[in-house]
Amino acid sequence: MESIMALSVLDGRYKRLTNELRDTFSEYGLIKFRVRVEIEWLKFLVRDLKLADISEADLTKADGIMAAFNGDSALRVKAIEKTTNHDVKAVEYYIKEELDRSGLSAIREWVHFSCTSDDINNTAYALMIKEGISLVLVVMKNLLDVIETLALTYKGQAMMSRTHGQPATPTTTGKEMVNFAWRLRKEIRVMEALEIEAKMNGATGNFNAHVFAFPDIDWIAAEKRFITDCLGLKPLLYTTQINPNSYISQTLHSMIRAAAIIIDIDRDMWGYISLGYFKQKLKDGEVGSSTMPHKVNPIDFENSEGNMGIAISMMEHLSVKLLQSRFQRDLTDSTVLRNMGALFGYYLIGLKNAIKGMGKLELNRDAILKDLHENQELLAEPIQTVMRVYGEDKPYEKLKELTRGVKITRKTLSDFIAKLTKIPPEVKERMMELSPETYTGLAEQLVDEYFREK
Repeated sequence: MESIMALSVLDGRYKRLTNELRDTFSEYGLIKFRVRVEIEWLKFLVRDLKLADISEADLTKADGIMAAFNGDSALRVKAIEKTTNHDVKAVEYYIKEELDRSGLSAIREWVHFSCTSDDINNTAYALMIKEGISLVLVVMKNLLDVIETLALTYKGQAMMSRTHGQPATPTTTGKEMVNFAWRLRKEIRVMEALEIEAKMNGATGNFNAHVFAFPDIDWIAAEKRFITDCLGLKPLLYTTQINPNSYISQTLHSMIRAAAIIIDIDRDMWGYISLGYFKQKLKDGEVGSSTMPHKVNPIDFENSEGNMGIAISMMEHLSVKLLQSRFQRDLTDSTVLRNMGALFGYYLIGLKNAIKGMGKLELNRDAILKDLHENQELLAEPIQTVMRVYGEDKPYEKLKELTRGVKITRKTLSDFIAKLTKIPPEVKERMMELSPETYTGLAEQLVDEYFREK
C-alpha cells in the first residue's frame, strides 16, 4: 500500500529503479550529510586549529557519532526540529546531545562554530551531488558499454541512412552506434572532470565572526584546508551568505547535454524498430496492446525519452534559478534544492530504460538488406561524382533527371553508365559493380578509429 499510495512515481511505480539514490538524496540523506559536515568541522577546529584541548582518543568519539548515525538518529533530529522549527539548528542540537552522552560536553559549543546554515547546507548538498554524479556515471557507462558492443558487432553491417526521413547515402549500423558512443563518452569525461565547490566562510562570506574571535588565524587558508582535506571538495571563497551554485549549474548543463543525447538514441532506436531494422526480444506473458495481440511496442525507449524529458525540464530550471538570490540571501534556493533527488531519480529511470531497450534489440538483416536493394537511386551520388571527375556533361542534372522521386533498378543504372563516353572502361567496371550494400565509405574504419582513440 505504501507504494501504490505514493504521490510520486519515484516512490511508487519506479521505486525499484531509484533505490540506490535513497541513501543519498532523501531527507535522511540530507540530515546524514549535515551531521557529517558538522562533525568534520568540529574535528578540524579542535585538531587542526587547536581551539580546544582534547585528547585524540576522546576526539575519536566524535567520529563514533557519525558512524552510529542511522534512521533512528535522523528521526531524533526531526523531533528536535519540531521545537526549533529550523532544520540545521536541529542537527546542531542533536550532535550536542550525542557529545554530552559521550562525555564530550567540553567541546559541545565548538559545534557549528561561526557557521551560518548554508555553510552546512552547501557542503552537504555538494557531497550529495558528488555522490549522485558517481552513481549516474556508473549507469551511464553501462549504457555506453552496450552501445559500444553494438558498434563493434555491427560495424560492417551496411544500412541505408535517412536524411529528412528520406533514403540517403548508406552507412553501417555500427558506425551509427559509434556516433552516439562518441557523443556520450565526451559528456562522461566532462562530468568526471567537474569540480564540486563548497564554502565555509560565515554569515555573508567574509569570515566576520571567525576573525573577530580569532584574529591571528589565517581563515582563508583554514577554509581551503577544511574543504579540500576534510570533505574532498573544491574551496570557494567568493560568496554571499550562500554558495552561488555555479558548479551545480555547470553540472546540470552537462547532464542536460547527456540526457539530450540519450533522447536522440531513444528516438532513433524507436525509429529503427518501426522500420523493422531491429526486432525486439519477446518475453513470455508480456502484452503490447490491450486490443491488438500482435504488437511488441518499443516502450522502454519511450519510457526513457519521457523521463529524460522531465529530468531536463527540472535541470533547466535549477541550473538557472540556483544562480540567483536577492542581495546576500533569500530562501528560494532551499525549496528548489530539495528536488535534487527527484531530478536524479528521473534521470536514472531514463538511463536504465534506455539500457533495457538496447538489451532487447535483435538486428533484422533481411529488412535492412531489402531497403538497400530497393533503393538503387542511392548510387546516384557516387556516379555523378565520378562523372564530374572525368568531365561528363551535366552529371548532377542527368542523375537528378534519372532518379529524383522515382524507383530505379540496377539495369537502369547499368544502361545509364554504359552510355557514358568520357569515363575509362576500368572505372565503368567499378561503377557497374557498385551496390548500395558496398557503398559505405569508411564507416567500418571509423568504428575502428573510435576504439583506437578510447
